[in-house]
Amino acid sequence: MPEPENVFKQSRVPHLPTDFPIAWKAPIGRSSHNDSEGQEMLDRRKLVKGQILKGTTTIGVVCKDGVVLTTDTRATMGSFVAHKRAKKVYRIDHHIAMTIAGVVGDAQAIVEMLRANAALYRFDMARPIPISSAARLVSNILFSARYYPLGVQALIGGVDDSGGHIFALDPLGSTMEEKFVSTGSGSPVAYGVLESEWHDNMVVKEATPMVLRAITSAMKRDSASGDSFDIALITKDNGYREMSEDEKKMLVH
Repeated sequence: MPEPENVFKQSRVPHLPTDFPIAWKAPIGRSSHNDSEGQEMLDRRKLVKGQILKGTTTIGVVCKDGVVLTTDTRATMGSFVAHKRAKKVYRIDHHIAMTIAGVVGDAQAIVEMLRANAALYRFDMARPIPISSAARLVSNILFSARYYPLGVQALIGGVDDSGGHIFALDPLGSTMEEKFVSTGSGSPVAYGVLESEWHDNMVVKEATPMVLRAITSAMKRDSASGDSFDIALITKDNGYREMSEDEKKMLVH
């Protein structure tokens, strides 16, 4: 009678050749909570990166007697024109304004925060908020949200005791003071006009037609900018003022 097979003597796993690499690694355990947070943050950063240069043209110019800000009025959702008369330049106080490009909801929230803080500064200090202080405040808000960035590219411009100033801010809070600047997808076209025509001794009356040429050139060549435009003038004597439709028509013709 044959002896029973000893099942413990050898493994029943078939022998595999080992002369080739096995491209397999054990999966690394990760927290699903951290995964979802990380993916949400990555998605948000991709959204911000994609939104900044997909629409809008904004322009700011510093003059001897004030500041000129202008924007187009087209709001887009990808290739769809969502609104033809969107507002992109906002009065913050009588001496300061802000233009927006990027995610509209994020930008409008920052505008309201800046308005509230400018009013509090005027109440506490009995004087208007300096332009550099307003820019620093917005910079701190953007920088504090850098891990979940706000999709805003802003221009903050105005006139204070030291003269006219314009600050450009990116979504991570970087701040640069400029004499002339443009943001948004139409900015490369606008810079072609600004670089060739701007000079140090410009006054608001002289700069306004130049800014008009810059914004209309961008609207003609950039499909995400268009429909119409808004122009805001800020001077020491008259403060913030937006040009009326009749004034804009006379300027165009």
